[in-house]
Amino acid sequence: MLPKIHYDENWTEKFLESLETNKGFGNWTTYNMALKAGKNRLVEEFHGLEATKHLPDLTIYPHQYETAQTVIDKMNGKAVLADEVGLGKTIEAGLILKEYMIRGLVSKVLILVPASLVTQWCRELNEKFFIPAIEQRKRPAWELVDITVTSIDTAKREPHASTIQDINYDFIIVDEAHKLKNKNTRNYQFVRSLKKKFCLLLTATPVQNRLSEVFHLISLLKPGYLGDETSFEEKYKEDHEQLNELIQKVMVRNRRSDSGMDWPKRHVQTVPITFTQEERNLYDEVSKLKHRYSKREESIGQGIAFTTLTLQREVCSSREAAYMTLKGLMEQYENETTIMEDLNQVAERINEVGTNSKAEKVLSIIKESNDKVIIFTEYRATQLYLQWFLGQHGIKSVPFRGGFKRSKKDWMKQLFRDHAQVLIATEAGGEGINLQFCHRMINYDLPWNPMRIEQRIGRIHRLGQEEDVQIYNFAVKDTIEDHILKLLYKKIGLFEGVIGKLDDILEKFTNNQFEEHVSNILLHSESEGEMRVKMDNLSSIIAK
Repeated sequence: MLPKIHYDENWTEKFLESLETNKGFGNWTTYNMALKAGKNRLVEEFHGLEATKHLPDLTIYPHQYETAQTVIDKMNGKAVLADEVGLGKTIEAGLILKEYMIRGLVSKVLILVPASLVTQWCRELNEKFFIPAIEQRKRPAWELVDITVTSIDTAKREPHASTIQDINYDFIIVDEAHKLKNKNTRNYQFVRSLKKKFCLLLTATPVQNRLSEVFHLISLLKPGYLGDETSFEEKYKEDHEQLNELIQKVMVRNRRSDSGMDWPKRHVQTVPITFTQEERNLYDEVSKLKHRYSKREESIGQGIAFTTLTLQREVCSSREAAYMTLKGLMEQYENETTIMEDLNQVAERINEVGTNSKAEKVLSIIKESNDKVIIFTEYRATQLYLQWFLGQHGIKSVPFRGGFKRSKKDWMKQLFRDHAQVLIATEAGGEGINLQFCHRMINYDLPWNPMRIEQRIGRIHRLGQEEDVQIYNFAVKDTIEDHILKLLYKKIGLFEGVIGKLDDILEKFTNNQFEEHVSNILLHSESEGEMRVKMDNLSSIIAK
């Protein structure tokens, strides 16, 4: 451990006196102090990490140390950090940045993160790494601040973008870099235009739907490394082995199973929900509507059929969520008499529903656990309903959603930690926020993209969690939720913590988005049997 620093404030008087009399700068004591300071700053070896010597109180896990060393020694500071959720990519990035700063290779830094994570990044860099990072908000001073943390949405807007593009940055870090997967977006073009010597892209999901997404990410680091896009698609469409060899030279991906760490256990419980008769009547009415219009080939019929698939999911969530979509349909087709008759039938069924079976089960779990709980829902209307419903039973809850400003998200997190028992989050809560102080989660609505489930669970099952985590997956019996849970997720072992499988899963759907594939099965199956066969086939493809 390094010796503590002792501060002597008397030196200012002597210093000012020396300035006035032009003497006292060359004494033996001052020389020895300068010599000692110089030795402390001297980097004697090129290999290995110096940063750890300056961070005695920071816990650095072996996989994080090895990642930092690999990026510096073998990747020349240009890499995709693609660890699974919760393994500490931010720590790895901070360690690499600190190392380059100590070696005198980096001074001007730009860190681009989601708006909700700007404050968190600044806090971690300052408190854990003693890196003087500064948030840039309403009146940014891009040229004057050396270590800048800002949101990519702020940075890409004018007049900021032009100023930033003129600066020669030594180091650029982009968090949640999978959002740059589309080369045609302003975000991608902006990051590509930046002048940078070293660059880190952080993402737990380097491949989400298409293999070409990896091509675009790596092209931000090393343009031309994988050739041009057309030849890349042709050459590596089948030859994944050679492609993986190339990718491993610019990407580090650590998995929980390989970390050698004693992780808290993940206890997963499927919670079957039984509809009341009124809820079942509503679901059946929407199902009839879906089957009726899915057989019609014109655009109106297909459009309504697809929307009724959403309606089915919303009915499984709350009548409030279903009503908002139904209201939009009725406004869209108010001049179509036949369609309006069908929609009015659904509206009547909505009015008959007086109980939310899922919400009742939520209440039961919260009361039994007597602990903090985070609830994930797909729909804002359900979020508002749950907050009201829990409030009626004396349970304090706070919402968390994408529409909140950065400061409000920080406030909601603080309220959850210090005052409320429940945080009700839409998908915006699935990325970025760290909630290790909570170890119970309810997946109130199941998303259809497997990676989103892991993003959610990663909010509590991550480094720093000291207790086993409890995950409750809700699914209404004999509905599309039940199909997804039983016929798909269980067969690929999604909830068992073997998230490494998702690398293979997502690669197998390079030409089809995963959610679209599932939607087509559910929308165009003529019977329950046909749906099961198609789901089994999908599961078999995944499991290979």
